Amino acid sequence: MHAPHLWRTIRVPEPYQTSAKINDRSVTYAGDVRMGSLRHPGSVDFLVYRSVDDSHDGGGLKPVFAGAFDIEGQPLWSVGVEGEQPSRPGPVAIHDIDGDGNDEVVCLWKRADVDAEPSSLADTELRILDGKTGKLKHRSAPPELTACFGNGPNWVHQRILIANLRGTDTPRDFIIKLGRVILAFDQNLDVLWRYECPWSEYGHCPAYIPSVGDIDGDGHDEVNGGYFLLDHDGSVLWERDWAPNMDSVSITKWDDGNIRAIGSGGGHVFDEAGNVVLSLGENLVPHGQEVRVARFLDDDPSPQMAVRWNGHHTDILVADTSGTVLNRFNLNESPNNTGMEAVHWLEPGERALLYNGGMLWDAETGEGVNLPDLPDPDPVGRMAWYHCIPANVCGDDLEEIVLYNPWDPAIYVYTPGDANDPVVDPYRAGPRQYNVRLMD
Repeated sequence: MHAPHLWRTIRVPEPYQTSAKINDRSVTYAGDVRMGSLRHPGSVDFLVYRSVDDSHDGGGLKPVFAGAFDIEGQPLWSVGVEGEQPSRPGPVAIHDIDGDGNDEVVCLWKRADVDAEPSSLADTELRILDGKTGKLKHRSAPPELTACFGNGPNWVHQRILIANLRGTDTPRDFIIKLGRVILAFDQNLDVLWRYECPWSEYGHCPAYIPSVGDIDGDGHDEVNGGYFLLDHDGSVLWERDWAPNMDSVSITKWDDGNIRAIGSGGGHVFDEAGNVVLSLGENLVPHGQEVRVARFLDDDPSPQMAVRWNGHHTDILVADTSGTVLNRFNLNESPNNTGMEAVHWLEPGERALLYNGGMLWDAETGEGVNLPDLPDPDPVGRMAWYHCIPANVCGDDLEEIVLYNPWDPAIYVYTPGDANDPVVDPYRAGPRQYNVRLMD
């Protein structure tokens, strides 16, 4: 394993920071963070946002402030005012949604001219902001959105995911997950379709964060929610409560290069028709909190799945495409015991490592190393852990670890290469960056 080096600490601009009194003391922080190319194509930039309130208390899904800054920590633009730390990563994405070569910010936004209950989206609209200036390009408050009302354990997890639903040359659509409802939109914020999952009970609800990908090879993305697979037009390809705690999902290569739907509940793998390709079963995976798919072992060229199999605990198993358990080990404790991510840290083509809570783990040996000079997370709430965005920002063909703690006013970037490496030019974002899986 290449030793990690702290490549850069990026301070969120002071005007974008805020303070709150928590547990009888004052805490200065920034908020939830996204990254993309805002100044120009290929630049490495960031956006911090805050919502009207904490989502567990109401309003956390409704951003009211967003501030853009570059990799040197220099402010670019900001819109809105104040806001508080949302208790979960929320409905904000950075992507070139209209195909003009420049990134935009796609987000929900709280309307000042409408009053509504905290769990109602009647006072919320979709916005597309120009990435260079923050100026409003499009806004829409369709009834399919404003009629949504919070209910069930899945409501607090809101996420915008960029997708290619219409078969365009670049992805120019997106879905937004609102509890049991999935809404699909095009680049003009026109509603493409709406889906509502029949399950909403805790432990028997769809994935907290769905996944998009082209599972059938037709040039259009499907949507995997664990208990359902939707075609690009929103039609149901399959729908079933396969196992409890289908919390984490993906669409990715699995057996012999075949694209499959992966689900953490029971360690399941499905094809596009709903046939079970693999099931580890509830004896091995009684509570599949998180699942990540990559090649984690040197001597096996096929992907494996790393599953946090015992809920919010540190227990990990690694299984291959035949269902054989190859290794078991325990990650370090981290607040809420979530947040692991596969990182392509070694040489191109070599196995991936697992990041978790300030440490980097080798799933082949079960050994981990600490990331140096990273401050301990300040445990002021559920979100007081490190969020990992794997991204190549140093130009070394390897993924760096971009970390932020929403209760901290800085971003920390770790590299396996030279700590003096320059910023990559140009930076290229893919689905692992613009659809980054933050805290399932």
